[in-house]
Amino acid sequence: MPSLADKRIILTGGSGGLGELTAAALVRAGAEVIVLSRRSGPERVRHFQADLSSPQGIAGACEIIGREEPDILINMAGVQHFGPAEAQSLDALCGSFNVNLVAPVALCRACLPAMRRRNSGQIVNIGSILGSIACAHFASYSSAKAGLRAFSEALRRELVDTAIAVTYVAPRAVRTRMVTPKLQAYAEIVGMSIDRPDNIAARIVEAVRRRDKDVYIGFPERVFVRLNAMFPRLVDVAVARRDRLARSLFVS
Repeated sequence: MPSLADKRIILTGGSGGLGELTAAALVRAGAEVIVLSRRSGPERVRHFQADLSSPQGIAGACEIIGREEPDILINMAGVQHFGPAEAQSLDALCGSFNVNLVAPVALCRACLPAMRRRNSGQIVNIGSILGSIACAHFASYSSAKAGLRAFSEALRRELVDTAIAVTYVAPRAVRTRMVTPKLQAYAEIVGMSIDRPDNIAARIVEAVRRRDKDVYIGFPERVFVRLNAMFPRLVDVAVARRDRLARSLFVS
């Protein structure tokens, strides 16, 4: 398995619950870790403040990428709207797509010239199971992650004759600040599993080490990803009852 020792890794969202654990694991593996986030990063990493919710913030982050020329880019930063699609404001909607989709694509674009010049590198996009199984009440998040999954696949095919790897990791729900009391209630209603962040951080680092292509985390979610791809209308029927039950969470 390839070593991460002395690799320069840029990690977005590295000050969140999952991001801090991932950054710490990468440091323990001997990597030089640079965190891009709104808040200061964990110990033993370099940190640059970056707001990926705006075009100006994304442009600034791209400048950092171009200057630092990372060996590995990990796009982990994410935001989530949980609730009816019409309840998300236009500003929040634009910010969500910027963080979850536009920024990862732009940062990939910024790191590719140096990676192509060296003919080495790895891009790791952290998506979601919801990018393959679009769920009610997660419409903007699901669609942004679906876009990130498609971009990762297309970019991998574009780089097929290079030594640059593209890894797409799709966790299911992770117990971070995104799990609000309302989302916890939803999980109990629909029977949604919520994973420990340390387990997911370890799985992400393993995927980076192994230069995996696609990693879908969780059972039976991996099965439903395939089932939804082949028989989406069957999945509609399977989840309709639970989605109706979940509507009660949004009745004021």
